[in-house]
Amino acid sequence: MTDLSAPIFVFGGHPDLTVANAHPGDMIPQGPLALTGPGVTAEAGHLPVRGDLAHIKLAGRYFVPHYAVPMPHLVRPGGATLRKAGRDDADVIELLGAGAGFEVLDIAGGWAWGQYGESGPVGYIPLTELEAGAL
Repeated sequence: MTDLSAPIFVFGGHPDLTVANAHPGDMIPQGPLALTGPGVTAEAGHLPVRGDLAHIKLAGRYFVPHYAVPMPHLVRPGGATLRKAGRDDADVIELLGAGAGFEVLDIAGGWAWGQYGESGPVGYIPLTELEAGAL
């Protein structure tokens, strides 16, 4: 029987894809890929999964058309507001302090969608409240 918790791909010898080990041709399948039934439902608000996109660490567990490697960003001085949607009038999820780490997975219309830290809430932050930087 196949171990369903094992990574499906190995990237440069590592089960997690990072910028350091992301090289074309390094994706080596480690097991079968199959649709075996209904997808697992994501925990609302804490897993970086949308209908069209998910964090690369969730590949093989959540079926979406695209997977993204997070782009590390930091919250600018003055803080940031994490919202449920990419609009100024969307519900506030959490206020993030200056220097907080945010993993950006998608950018559109002046908003970044991603996750606060590695396991915090998922939502949208205006790009003006973020700067690129290592977490």
